[in-house]
Amino acid sequence: MTKPPITLLVPGHDPLTDEELTSAYSVADRSVPTLRVNFVSSLDGSATANGLSGSLGGPPDKLVFDTLRRLADVVLVGAGTVRAEGYGAMRLSDADATWREAHGLAAQPAFALVSGRLDLDETSDIFAKAPVRPLVLTSASAPADARRALDEVAEVISCGSDRIEPRRLIDALVGRGLPQILCEGGPSLFGAFIAADLVDELCLTVSPLLEGGAGIRISHGETEAARTMRLVHVLESDGLLLTRYARAR
Repeated sequence: MTKPPITLLVPGHDPLTDEELTSAYSVADRSVPTLRVNFVSSLDGSATANGLSGSLGGPPDKLVFDTLRRLADVVLVGAGTVRAEGYGAMRLSDADATWREAHGLAAQPAFALVSGRLDLDETSDIFAKAPVRPLVLTSASAPADARRALDEVAEVISCGSDRIEPRRLIDALVGRGLPQILCEGGPSLFGAFIAADLVDELCLTVSPLLEGGAGIRISHGETEAARTMRLVHVLESDGLLLTRYARAR
């Protein structure tokens, strides 16, 4: 039996510049639709600490988080994650907006929320202070009164008749000129994309923390087959591993 090659990751190299970090997460061709998912996990597999994912990552994870948003055409989030993590209006920094414009992108990426029941507050800052009119992705069977209220503050899009269909959701975004899709959760949405075999990349930060509680996994759902991913890179900062995996298709 041939022994598999095992290599050593040695921390302590010179930190990446902003340009190098951006290059590490850039795709080769922005015209090719890409669904990239970004999550953080503890060493023992929890997606949260004290109920929040933000408790796991720290400044290095936040820097990658901001870099991925800067590179995205649209940031996609499930309504449950929006509520749990306390999302407000999504607005990139002035520096990131300037960088995007210099690279031929809109100053701000679009923000898309996924909700089957449309239990969203149309008066919240997510809509009232949004620099770009948000998108709300739902099904045709969603409550009509809630849809009418959200139509005033967002573009509401049906992505299926009785339920939200993951492939139709992706097609709706790509069809609106938003091929670079960054999904920030939650686990059920991630699981649905895995089951539909739509995940192109996973950017996973592994926190040097044993959570030891009842935290959920980063994905939840049912799938008929495992999906093999290819390691693109592993970065390290203050004990955190910042990984990028791509699907070999």
